[in-house]
Amino acid sequence: MEKKSIRFRARSFVAFALTPEAPLDDWLEGLDRWIDNSPGYFKGRPVILDLSLLRPEAEAIGELVGQLAAREIRVYAIEAEGIETLEPHLPPLLTGAREATIEGLLPRVEAGADQDEPAPVEDRRTGETLTVHSPVRSGQSIIHLAGDVIVLGHVASGSEIVAGGSIHVYGTLRGSAFAGAEGNEKARIFCRRNEAELVAINGWYRTAEDMEASSRGIPAQAYLDNGALWVAPIK
Repeated sequence: MEKKSIRFRARSFVAFALTPEAPLDDWLEGLDRWIDNSPGYFKGRPVILDLSLLRPEAEAIGELVGQLAAREIRVYAIEAEGIETLEPHLPPLLTGAREATIEGLLPRVEAGADQDEPAPVEDRRTGETLTVHSPVRSGQSIIHLAGDVIVLGHVASGSEIVAGGSIHVYGTLRGSAFAGAEGNEKARIFCRRNEAELVAINGWYRTAEDMEASSRGIPAQAYLDNGALWVAPIK
């Protein structure tokens, strides 16, 4: 009988990279706040554990992977400088990873029998600004990395907006807003009424619990200043 050769293929995938920092307890507490505000955020999404900042001993990595698993975060691979081998039951060591955008990590929710129709949007090819003409409903993700996103209605709790530039919400922002998603530190988030579950700019984030009471329920903006994310009233 003729022997068939085994076929191998190489593929590239985009994954989230979680980068724990010391003190680890504080970092895990911040992660728990993120999960509380965005339940199921990591469900079904590949995660790389980047240990370049934490630099734990090899024997401590298994415990950290277990702590993430308890939060329903599945680690697919580990980046750890200075460590050549891990215990067999742990995810494999990863080398040669490259930075990437978050395009494709937050796919738009497809319309189904039990879901509302996605908010209609402008043709993305017409310019760098994406305008959403209808409210963004719970469970929807609006992703536009080419520039700003303008929402003419409300943004419901449990929804997400991801923009490479700034985000403008001409209604109430109750969901999560991620501006400057590709490294734009000058991006801002504006809303007519701030009830946001989470706002983030260039990776820095504030949850509802972290925001000052004076910035809630009123017109507000979020911006970066000297490495800190501020949420302030618009006067």
